[in-house]
Amino acid sequence: MKRIKLLEVRSELGAGTRGSSMGIDALRVACLNKGSDYFRRFNSVVLPDLNHVLFEKNHFPFAKHIDSIYTVQKGIANAVEQTLRFGEFPLVLAGDHSSANATIAGIKAAYPAKTLGVIWIDAHADIHSPYTTPSGNVHGMPLAASLGVDNLKHQRNIPDAETIFFWRRLQNLGEPGPKLKPEHLVYVVVRDTEAEEDALIEELGIKWIRLPEIKAKGSRRLTREIYEHLRFCDLVYISFDVDSLDSSFSIGTGTPVEDGLYLSEAENLCQDLLENERVVCFEMVEINPTLDNGNTMAKNAFNILEKATDAIEKRLRLEEVVSR
Repeated sequence: MKRIKLLEVRSELGAGTRGSSMGIDALRVACLNKGSDYFRRFNSVVLPDLNHVLFEKNHFPFAKHIDSIYTVQKGIANAVEQTLRFGEFPLVLAGDHSSANATIAGIKAAYPAKTLGVIWIDAHADIHSPYTTPSGNVHGMPLAASLGVDNLKHQRNIPDAETIFFWRRLQNLGEPGPKLKPEHLVYVVVRDTEAEEDALIEELGIKWIRLPEIKAKGSRRLTREIYEHLRFCDLVYISFDVDSLDSSFSIGTGTPVEDGLYLSEAENLCQDLLENERVVCFEMVEINPTLDNGNTMAKNAFNILEKATDAIEKRLRLEEVVSR
């Protein structure tokens, strides 16, 4: 990989609270106010979002707007795949977290023979399906789609045939079949889950790193242990939801949760994780300035984004030197 490319996804179709479509622009405002040249340094592409369908009636109570979300996700997956095939590092800035399923699909489409590991830094497990969701919001479903699981053992809903049609399309986005194995997924600071998710996580044996462990070990040791767990993965994707931050730092997001990461912890963790040469994609999601005061969430997120990007650039420069 030679350089970073920004993929801007303003879709908020998967969210339950309106406003995350403005998150990228809030980051740009934070960048301007800081006097940074961040958004001039990198090539970027703005992907179609279809947010206009939010003004139309939803026909899918157990997976709201899933038909339009599928269209959006096809575009995201194609953009991620193309970026990787051109030898660039896709840095995805997205509205709601449903985009992650498409990002994972795009990585697997570019590297179908490679084993992918996922580091999920988030307050939520996002492993619901239309069969288990309490809200119908698709941003709570990306990992169930990527893993190819429905969790029928703990079913609470009866989705109609059209919902299942599009759900199967999401699960088979890009390359057909599951993109991820449970043993190759690591949850970091997830702390707000439903019973159906808890049961599935335990059944699948997904590694779950909670806040006390993070504070006890620190980012360096934790990073080593995460990559030891993912030692059989050829590639790694890191997904960072800003609600992974403690709610004292993350008012400007749809679902803030107490007892999360402090800013310095998030910065250090992202930096340390992104130094690994197997990381091929980083994503930041769920900034919602309509819920915020003074654009604080975007300011905090932009600081994390800058530190994360510095780590990526440093690694890419090193790779370039080594390859000469």
